[in-house]
Amino acid sequence: MDTTGSHGHPARPPAHRRAVVRPLLVWGLTRTLLLLFVLKAVVFPGPDVTSDVSVIYRGWYDVLRAGTFPLDDVTWQYPPAAALAVLSPGLLPFLEYATAFFVLVCLADLATLALLLHAGGRPGRTRLGAWVWVAGVPLLGPTVYARYDVMVTAVAVAALLAGSRRPRLLGALAAFGALLKVWPALLLLGVRRRSAWVSAVVTGAGVAALSAALMPGAFAFLGAQRDRGTEVESLGALVFHVARHHGWEGEVRLNYGSVEFLGPHVDLVSAGAMFLSGAALAWLLLWRLTARRFAPHTFADAAFVAVLMFTVTSRVISPQYVVWLVGLGAVCLCHRASRMRVPVALVLVAAFVTVLEFPLWFAHVVASDALGVTLLFVRNGLLVAAAFLAARTLWRSTVTQGLPDVPAPAPAAPAEQAPVSSP
Repeated sequence: MDTTGSHGHPARPPAHRRAVVRPLLVWGLTRTLLLLFVLKAVVFPGPDVTSDVSVIYRGWYDVLRAGTFPLDDVTWQYPPAAALAVLSPGLLPFLEYATAFFVLVCLADLATLALLLHAGGRPGRTRLGAWVWVAGVPLLGPTVYARYDVMVTAVAVAALLAGSRRPRLLGALAAFGALLKVWPALLLLGVRRRSAWVSAVVTGAGVAALSAALMPGAFAFLGAQRDRGTEVESLGALVFHVARHHGWEGEVRLNYGSVEFLGPHVDLVSAGAMFLSGAALAWLLLWRLTARRFAPHTFADAAFVAVLMFTVTSRVISPQYVVWLVGLGAVCLCHRASRMRVPVALVLVAAFVTVLEFPLWFAHVVASDALGVTLLFVRNGLLVAAAFLAARTLWRSTVTQGLPDVPAPAPAAPAEQAPVSSP
C-alpha cells in the first residue's frame, strides 16, 4: 500500500482528514444560513438585528473617515481600535457597506475555526474546541454576524492559542483586543511570563498613543457609560421585571443604544452590579496570588472564568457577549486536560436560550410577561451556574490541589524503659 503523497511526503490518515473536513462542512452549512439571515434572503423572526450595521456602524464609518471619533453620538462607547472594525468594510469597496461587513465577520469566523482546528491537532490537544465554535456561533442566531464581536473574539482566540510558545504575541494580541473592546485585557490574568506583560504594555501604549495622535477623542469612551441604566437582559434587570408586576413605576426605554430600565432604584441595582464586578475582580486577584499549580491550559481556563464572571455581573448582557464565552470556552476544550467541559456546555445551552429571548421573543422580554421573564431566568441562571462551576473548578485545580502535600509526622518510637535499680 502506498503511504506517501504525490511529493513523497507521508499521506495524512483518513481519520485526520475527517477530523478537519467534518467541522468545515458543518461550519459551511450553518454560516451560509447565517449569511442568508443577515442579508435578508431568509427572514429571521423578531426585530431586525442588522440595523446596527446598516444604520449605526454606517454612520460611524462616515464620521471616522472624516478624521474624528463620533463623539456626538451617545452610542459610541468603544475603545479607539474599534474604529478599525467599523472602517474595515472599506477593504471591499465593490460591496455595499453592510454586505461587506457581514462578509468580513464571516471571514473572521472562518479564521477562528482554522486556528482551533490547527491547535487541536497538536499533542495533548483535541478538536473538541473547534466543534464548540462550530456549534456555538449559530446558536446565537443572526445577531452574532450583525455586531463586530466575532472579530474581537477571533483576536482573543489567536492570543490564547499563541500561549506559552509565543508569549510576546499573546501579550500583543491581548492588548490590541483590549483596545478593540476592553474585555480581552482579562486574557492576561493567568499568564505568568513577564515577556507577555511587557509586550502587552508596549503594544497597548503604542496603539493608544497612535490613536490619540491621529484622531481627537480616542478615550472619550471611558466616561460614556456613566449615566447608563440597567439593560433589560442583565442579571440585575430581573429585579425590575418582577417589580413591574408589583407596582414599580419605572419604564423601559431605548437608552445609550440599548433597551434599559429607567426609574426608581435603578441606580441602586446598577451600583450593585458594579459592586459584584468589583467582588469578582477581588476573587480573581486572590486566586492569582494563591494559585500554585499552573498547567499548560490554566491561562486559558482563567481567561474563560474571568470573562464569564464579568459578563454575569455586567449591567448589560447583550446576546453578542455570549460569543466571547463560546470562543474562550472553545480554546479551553482544545486542551485535553481542561476541566471546563461542564461550564462550556452550560454556555452553549445559554447561547440557544439567548436567541430565543433575542430576537425571537424579545417583545415578551420588554413586556416583562411570563415567557420573557422565564427566558431571562433560564439564560442568566445558566450563565451564573457556569460561572460558579468554572470558578470552583479553577480554584480546586490550581489552589486546593496545587498545594504541596505535607507528609504526616512519623509516629514517635516508644521510649525505651529505663532499668529499675534495686534498692
